[in-house]
Amino acid sequence: MGAEFGRRSGGQGRISQWLRGRRPKDVTDDGGREALLLAVAAAGLPLAPAAHPSGYGCSCDRIGCPTPGRHPVSFAWQTQSTTDRAQIERWARHQPQANFITATGMVHDVLDVPREAGLEALERLLADGIDVGPVAESGDDRVLFFTATRGTPEDEDEWWPCELDCHPETMDEHPGLRWHCRGSYALVPPAQLPGGASVNWLRGPEHALPDPLTLLEALTDACARFAGSGAEYEGSAWPLRR
Repeated sequence: MGAEFGRRSGGQGRISQWLRGRRPKDVTDDGGREALLLAVAAAGLPLAPAAHPSGYGCSCDRIGCPTPGRHPVSFAWQTQSTTDRAQIERWARHQPQANFITATGMVHDVLDVPREAGLEALERLLADGIDVGPVAESGDDRVLFFTATRGTPEDEDEWWPCELDCHPETMDEHPGLRWHCRGSYALVPPAQLPGGASVNWLRGPEHALPDPLTLLEALTDACARFAGSGAEYEGSAWPLRR
């Protein structure tokens, strides 16, 4: 079904209907925003404040910010990230427009794929009865699959940190599958993006985090079909483990 889905004219409409039936309603009030953030923290995903769109740019002070609304506000975001309810409530209330990121590689990883490939893979995985964890739609171009982290290997030489490859500013260099693990981060819903786009849950944080390897084949197959080849994966930030 997966290989034919992308070629059928009615496929995208069918999955759009499927998603509309499962997508949470947009949350615009502060109470709903805070509740969604606390649900993420309760699932064990550490959070830290991020920038937000401001006019045609970013709320940060950087002139010509390349990733408006998509990056942490503090350079200490990795140590600042927390699941502490009281701290998240303070951040959410004192920074009512702020987006939030979650630091990956501690509790969870994020498999970040082009939207069309991600939606096809999601339908295929659920149809095959595979446990899929939380999934978010990031704007009109990416889908984020939240998984358990693969952990830190005993041999550091087996680890390929994704600090350079999976930060948002490197999107143009790595447009296919991006594996956010140690040293990276991802926006969590609800988040606002430039141009009125947003980050929303397709499957919420109440779903258990799966092993990323159970999703990887479906995601890479879908990415390869939409890309036309696997060439773009050369040099991508996949953790190296034996």
